[in-house]
Amino acid sequence: MNTKHYDLIVIGGGILGTFHAYHALKLGKKVLQLEKDNYPVGSTVRNFGQVVPSGMSGVWFDYGVRGLEIYQEIQQQFDISVRNNGTVYIASDDEEQNLIHELKAHYDTLGYQQELLGKAEVLAKYPAIRDTYAKEAIFFKQEVSVEPAMMIYRLQEFMQAKFEGYTLMCNSPVIDCTPTGNGVEVRVSGNRTYQADKAVLCNGYEFKLLFPELFASSGQVISKLQMMRTVPMPEVALEGNILTGLTIRRYESFEDYCPSFKYLTTPDHYKELKEWGIHLLFKKAVDGSFIIGDSHEYADVAHFDDLGFNVKQHINELMLKEGERIVNFNLRDMGTTWAGYYPQHPTEHILEYNIEDCIHIRTCIGGKGMTASAGYTEASMKSILGH
Repeated sequence: MNTKHYDLIVIGGGILGTFHAYHALKLGKKVLQLEKDNYPVGSTVRNFGQVVPSGMSGVWFDYGVRGLEIYQEIQQQFDISVRNNGTVYIASDDEEQNLIHELKAHYDTLGYQQELLGKAEVLAKYPAIRDTYAKEAIFFKQEVSVEPAMMIYRLQEFMQAKFEGYTLMCNSPVIDCTPTGNGVEVRVSGNRTYQADKAVLCNGYEFKLLFPELFASSGQVISKLQMMRTVPMPEVALEGNILTGLTIRRYESFEDYCPSFKYLTTPDHYKELKEWGIHLLFKKAVDGSFIIGDSHEYADVAHFDDLGFNVKQHINELMLKEGERIVNFNLRDMGTTWAGYYPQHPTEHILEYNIEDCIHIRTCIGGKGMTASAGYTEASMKSILGH
């Protein structure tokens, strides 16, 4: 039996848990972070690594903008793989073109910097885009990208170097989390126990170890996405977060702020893509490879396992064919493909549960994690700690 006391225990080593730990440390707290696996292997490392507040709406846009500042603040002290190459949304038809104009009008009123790029400007800036695809684009030069397979480990390494009060323990699945009357006790496999004033649980899509009844009735839906990564192609000039017409037809900012969004029609060539929840994004990694995706299939918590671990070749083929309509380089020189998962909720942007004011569940951030976690957790941690 090994009982130590901390100000805060964070359960979960992904981006939501890690940034909760980071902001608690910034407030001078002694923090233990527990990760069940050898290292984080979930949603945080299986995505594009795009930080795109421009795609968010409401307070989540504000969290995203604050997140840009936090990423840059950390990057100035320690290389966590942040690169500032901007975000572009490329319109391919009249409807998409109209939407980017409406989004520009919205961001003009907010003072959030962006610019429209005409067809010639798009092709000059992004010569890998086909001239038959691009009609116009909207560009956000302040937005950034990170390397998903690298960022979380670098961030935790930075925190270990910077904060004496930070302890990270991997291979530490938490099997019990119980209020004690004056705090919380956490039990890890191997019968290790730790005590803290408070615990924050950011469980990703692990629903079986802690509070399974709560999660089973929470209404969460798990999204399975398929993604691909080409072999390195450093010679291809396509930097930054590349978002396409399908993204314009999907992201919250367009839906919530563009009056014509509700009148969108679906062209025939998009219909099967829409059935699989496909929208095409490209993100060039530091080694010159391109991350391409993604698709979306859904299941509730009780049927999560039904989504399976397999990658459907038909879905990848649909994405590749649409990708070939957009870019002029060889997408089929593939290095790897994978399936990722994340929980989301049909009506809530995030799920927050507080148990006896000492266990604080913060989970189900959906596809907003890389963009919004850094800013959201700052507000969340201050609220939890009463700052």
